[in-house]
Amino acid sequence: MTVRWGLIGASTIARQFMIDAIRAQADGEISAVMSSSPERATAYARENGIPLAVSTLDGLIGTDIDAVYISTTNELHLEQALAAIKAGKHVLCEKPLALTGADARKMVAAAKAAGVVLGTNHHLRNAGAHRAMREAIAVGRIGKPIAARVFHSVYLPENLQGWRITRPEAGGGVVLDITVHDADTLRFVLGDDPVEISAFAQTAGMAGGGLEDGAMCIWRFKSGVIAQSHEGFTTKFADTGFEVHGSEGSLIAKNVMTQKPVGSVTLRTAKGEEELSFDREDLYARSLRQFHAAIRGEGQPSATGEDGVWSLTAAEAALQSARTGKTVEINPKLESAA
Repeated sequence: MTVRWGLIGASTIARQFMIDAIRAQADGEISAVMSSSPERATAYARENGIPLAVSTLDGLIGTDIDAVYISTTNELHLEQALAAIKAGKHVLCEKPLALTGADARKMVAAAKAAGVVLGTNHHLRNAGAHRAMREAIAVGRIGKPIAARVFHSVYLPENLQGWRITRPEAGGGVVLDITVHDADTLRFVLGDDPVEISAFAQTAGMAGGGLEDGAMCIWRFKSGVIAQSHEGFTTKFADTGFEVHGSEGSLIAKNVMTQKPVGSVTLRTAKGEEELSFDREDLYARSLRQFHAAIRGEGQPSATGEDGVWSLTAAEAALQSARTGKTVEINPKLESAA
């Protein structure tokens, strides 16, 4: 069975990563793209070899596509996802799923009721580096996990700044853009759920409109692990990284908070240092492979809708903590963790 995709949003991320990832699947093809600008939709379709360009949501979901990839601005995700789900389409949505955890839960409930697959595009789960770290922790190579650190402060390229640094109503700001990823990555690698967070936010010269362009967070997890994360749009010369420290060893990963299958992971124990090997598969291609398998009834997407609720709830709690100066509980209000 061929999975026919419709793109909701003529976006940079789709052009750079998702179009190739869909076409890398033996059973994947892109049938249509939607942009609210007819001119942009037409130009995007022509430049990327997509057969159909439309400018309305109904025009897209009214076609014979099987699934949609949503990469519009954050405030549009809920309406677009619910419309696609109602039309019986499977949905892979960019993070955050919506602007609030409550709205994200509506998406999860709607997809479950309709019997369609809902996935959150948390691409970092698909990185070989993070899967190698998760496996090493799961089999006890660092003993009992104690603490973690995530370095995910970068420089937001000018072509991606736009609404992310100017439009609070669209869900801009570094927390909904990057902290949401770190919440999911910590949860995935540690195999543990965050229960509370304390956060500081800053405006370091890029963002306006009351939005934050930097954040530092302290997390506590169900097992007692504590973690810190640094997210930013304004650090031109920073590296990214991820460390997990346990009772018998440490995992030190460099240049791994990225969309590309790069970086390194070092295991440090009493025996010395060992560089972990891991696959270098394209993160988005792997995500699409698992999503197609989920459509066939074989397992789940790399990150489910429930996972998206968790990460968004964590980001909401971070924003609340930064605003109030208080530690905030993280409660996704799901029946069970994904």
